[in-house]
Amino acid sequence: MKGAYIHDAVRTPRGRAHAEGGLAALTPAGLLAGLGTALADRGRPAGMLADQVIIGCVGQVGAQGGHVAMVAKLAGLCADGVPVHSINNFCASGLSAIGQAAALVTAGQARHVLAGGVEMMSRVPFMGDNADYYTAADLPPVRRYIPVALAADLLAGRLGVSRAELDAMALMSQQRAAAAEARPALNASRIPAGRLTGEELPRETRADGLAALRPAFAKLADAYRPALDGAALDHRHTVAHAPPMADGAGLALVGGPGGERPPRARILAYAEAGGDPRDSLMAGFTAMDQALARAGLGLADMDRVEFMEAFAVTIAAFLRDRAIDPARVNVGGGHLAKGHPMGATGAILLSALLDALDEADGTLGLVVATGAQGVGVALVVERLA
Repeated sequence: MKGAYIHDAVRTPRGRAHAEGGLAALTPAGLLAGLGTALADRGRPAGMLADQVIIGCVGQVGAQGGHVAMVAKLAGLCADGVPVHSINNFCASGLSAIGQAAALVTAGQARHVLAGGVEMMSRVPFMGDNADYYTAADLPPVRRYIPVALAADLLAGRLGVSRAELDAMALMSQQRAAAAEARPALNASRIPAGRLTGEELPRETRADGLAALRPAFAKLADAYRPALDGAALDHRHTVAHAPPMADGAGLALVGGPGGERPPRARILAYAEAGGDPRDSLMAGFTAMDQALARAGLGLADMDRVEFMEAFAVTIAAFLRDRAIDPARVNVGGGHLAKGHPMGATGAILLSALLDALDEADGTLGLVVATGAQGVGVALVVERLA
């Protein structure tokens, strides 16, 4: 059967983006090289098999500069003769890398591609590249950069997502993340790294504690008044409704159907979408609809879904407005609890999806990732028994 397959997909735990965080003593290249070693230990010698490497990373400066995929190669991820690429598609970078790998394999341009993403926000903070675009005033207001936190508040108002709904999403994510630590099958592809054998960020959370938190991003809006162009903002998101900044990496070996060991999953469809920068968190929905249509499937067919909790408004709108059983979505908790290492996110979610499908003995799965300024990516897979 032709097409692209996921031979394996692994991930690190997510660590706090802090100098004392559980992964902070490592390097981005070291995280990736460690996952490459883990693939080999699991019977998938990716470094030997790979014809190409594609790594997503958002903050490509400092510790993540100098072509982060090349630095990972020099750290032992793959052989010297393998071409490598570093890409940036904001928070969907890791899943975009895997989608590009699938396209190369399907087109016959590569037999195996090692693809994924990395982000160490303890070393390169959010907006650490200091791009001129973040403060550019030479664009019309509707084209200027708006931080995702403000886009989330705008979206919550436009979609009518209440504060109570946001709290419910944060509570669900935290509770599921805590429970997942006692379900080994959900973490079968999570590889210990640094000081971490499990997730570092989830915390005990109560509904009354969530309700007492105040909206967090009103002061941020002051710096972006010209870009907001008079848009009314009812600030609803608190720190509990935002994914914590984190360190982490994810890596997948993508190839054809052959090999000494059968692949874990077949890629049925992949889609990328752009969107209105004002509705920057909605492009993931568009990509999801496109990927499902290309696969000839619907949400009701999905046994498990990993839907990126970009902010609480996205997962709240998804579960409210789409025909999906919430018990099938983010079963091990999501970004609101576990954190968001930006360029790694999509690859981490794919690895988590395959574990969730294995635990449920499910067949069909979906990953959805979304990013700032109208970035959306989605992937549909079929688990192979």
